[in-house]
Amino acid sequence: MNFTELPNGMVDGFVLLKKCEEKKTKNGSSYLDLIISDNDGEMSAKLWDFSGNGVFEQDMVVKIRGNIEQYNGRDQFRVAQIRPVRDDDNYSLSDLVPSSEIGGEQLFNMLRRRVIGFENSNLKAIVLKIIDERKDKLITCPAALRLHHAIVGGLMYHTMSIVRMAEEICKVYPNINRELLLSGAILHDVAKTWELETGSTGLAKGYTAEGELIGHLVKGAMYVDEAAKELGIDSEEVTLLQHMIISHHGVPEFGAAVMPKFLEAIVLSELDNLDATIFEVNSATEKVEAGKFTDRQWALDNRKLYRHSLTDPHHTVNFDSED
Repeated sequence: MNFTELPNGMVDGFVLLKKCEEKKTKNGSSYLDLIISDNDGEMSAKLWDFSGNGVFEQDMVVKIRGNIEQYNGRDQFRVAQIRPVRDDDNYSLSDLVPSSEIGGEQLFNMLRRRVIGFENSNLKAIVLKIIDERKDKLITCPAALRLHHAIVGGLMYHTMSIVRMAEEICKVYPNINRELLLSGAILHDVAKTWELETGSTGLAKGYTAEGELIGHLVKGAMYVDEAAKELGIDSEEVTLLQHMIISHHGVPEFGAAVMPKFLEAIVLSELDNLDATIFEVNSATEKVEAGKFTDRQWALDNRKLYRHSLTDPHHTVNFDSED
């Protein structure tokens, strides 16, 4: 993380509180259990013997000072001093909040241009109606609370990445229905705009109650059903889109209502998992030097990942100039 080293051996800097909970030790003393973050990453932190002075909460930007220690093989920040930022502090929110390198609106327009070119009028009408009605949230929404593409504009970045892969795989396998696959890719996570609760920084800070109870897969299928009824569309495409959305997590243990049961649904599920995995690997390996291993990554089967010297792990998708 981007800390400044101090002469006394401590470090300090500005961070975002991604988690902030007051807890008690076994002897009854209070402490703050924190996750701090900036554009360089995140770290668990503890403020021991918390006296209750000051109000600290999730999604707050603070200045902290302390030491980086080791706990169970991981870095943990031991907070010595903490305070909310002041108006005269010299910091930039863009240094603390990770965001898509390509603007969400630009990515939205890239996707929309593709849909405008569809020959299938039913797919075109349904997809345009759903994304146009949710544009404002789509262009800024992160794709997750913690894991892949949990950045401002991450949802559009993740979606566009899958669309580009889908376009290329359709060139290799021409029997895949390109417009159906792209429609499913564009809509597969659209209900995350409803499922995730975002804070003042634009990052997700939790799930809405409805999001916890229903989830973005089921709600996304509901969007398709509602749009089709409003448009007067009663065709196979409606069912196919709904199936692609509710099955894209692959298996029930990962949240899928059913397993994908036709070619485009299977391809979408695999591409969704592939893009998420690539993002997680890149995010982890860019934090270590070449020739080193990362900490264990629980989202990737608790593996340590090796950063070799033959590639740059920086996670930028190569969108062609035609986009």
